[in-house]
Amino acid sequence: MSTLEKLSELESRRAAIITKSNDVAKKVALAQGKLAARERISILLDENSFVEVGTFITSRSTAFNMRNNETPADGVVTGYGTVNGNPVYVYSQDASVLGGALGEMHAKKIVRIYEEALKVGAPVVGFIDTVGVRLQESVDALEGYGMIYEKMVEASEIIPQIAVIAGDCAGGAAFIAGLSDFVFMSSKSARVFLNSPNTLDDKTASFDAIATAKVHFEESGLATIIEEQEEVLIEDVIRLLSYLPQNSGEEGPFYEVIDDINRVDASLNGFNFETQEVKDIVTSIIDEGELFVLNEAYGKTALTAFARMDGGTVGIIANTDTRMDYSGVKKIAHFVRVCDTYNIPIITLTDIEGFTSTVATEKLGIIKACSEMTKAFTEASVPKVNVILNHAFGSGYLAMNSKSLGCDMTYAWPTATVASLNTESAMKIMYAKELAEGTLSNEAFAEKAAEYDEIQASAYAAAARGLVDDIIEPAATRKRIIAALEVLATKER
Repeated sequence: MSTLEKLSELESRRAAIITKSNDVAKKVALAQGKLAARERISILLDENSFVEVGTFITSRSTAFNMRNNETPADGVVTGYGTVNGNPVYVYSQDASVLGGALGEMHAKKIVRIYEEALKVGAPVVGFIDTVGVRLQESVDALEGYGMIYEKMVEASEIIPQIAVIAGDCAGGAAFIAGLSDFVFMSSKSARVFLNSPNTLDDKTASFDAIATAKVHFEESGLATIIEEQEEVLIEDVIRLLSYLPQNSGEEGPFYEVIDDINRVDASLNGFNFETQEVKDIVTSIIDEGELFVLNEAYGKTALTAFARMDGGTVGIIANTDTRMDYSGVKKIAHFVRVCDTYNIPIITLTDIEGFTSTVATEKLGIIKACSEMTKAFTEASVPKVNVILNHAFGSGYLAMNSKSLGCDMTYAWPTATVASLNTESAMKIMYAKELAEGTLSNEAFAEKAAEYDEIQASAYAAAARGLVDDIIEPAATRKRIIAALEVLATKER
């Protein structure tokens, strides 16, 4: 056979695998209201940039009914391409091949993608759509999961890892979601669960109660973003990648600045903390008001989001409630670690009176969670800027990127109150005896409270003690933060 004939055979074999598997996958996906494995990749990557790796790999197993089953690409399409011109490695499980069940060669293909991504320092995006382990391959398949976990841990804090749950993500596959930096879920077809509901003690448990995108978006905090349509979900992944560096050794991407870096917003001078939301402040100070919110429905007492200031990525953290709950604390701690890993400056907008604690959260470990948040801020070596907007009381204030934890630049609005406790509560404790005996008149109490505000609790008192670097006009918040970031750009990590 001549070389030309060999080349013809090669192309014929490749086309047969891709065409046949894609046609079957599309039929299965259409019946389930989902995209096919290759369709997901084509939407994610720049046009004509995908290079497939391992096209000819199939299962080696002939046990049980495997000899009668074709496994094109062994149920997972793997390769690399570009997103907005930047290299990205990708794998996409094919539910039309044994339900996307993971076998030995399937796992080795995913591990290979991780190895190549680590070599060049590029993100990995995995589309998860699997019923779990391939039982016909037993311990070989199980070992495959172990190899993937090991490689994901090796890649942790080196390259961004994004899991897109497009179907079932059951059993051992759930760990892949848990080990990822970001998890995107289809609210239409995705389910993530460690154990099936019928194995749980609660016999009334259902998939709706433990596995859906809604559950993981609102209750477990696993899901970073959810969308009903997969196409929209993948567009969200593309947006996320635009905020991230290729790896932890690079700085975040910078874009041309259209927004005026010295822009002021006079409306902030009249900000009403009772009727307005802190998100209004955030959108006012960032470039073009464009905000990419993460884990929006989990830990609602805190806002975590990516944005741009002066064209560069920043991580925004803001208190949306003056009492922060357990899930809000956990969300912030995770986000701070992500920002620190990928060289993203942290901007905090502080308005906190304390933590919300219940019997349930005390047992869950809110003390440990708050300590982890404090540790995350302290260890973060990226530029850190804090703006105290209103309340800043006690341990809540300290844990929110305070000067004591190593914040590089702390500003305060004139409305800020920095103290160990709010004035009324502090006065009642300090003058408990006098109040009980009735020896402190209302007028005297008011005078003492005013004195406490002036000497102990005002923004000026905090500035006098060096806890605040400057008291700023709210309208100038954007330009003051950008100026601080410019100075801190050469901060040694």
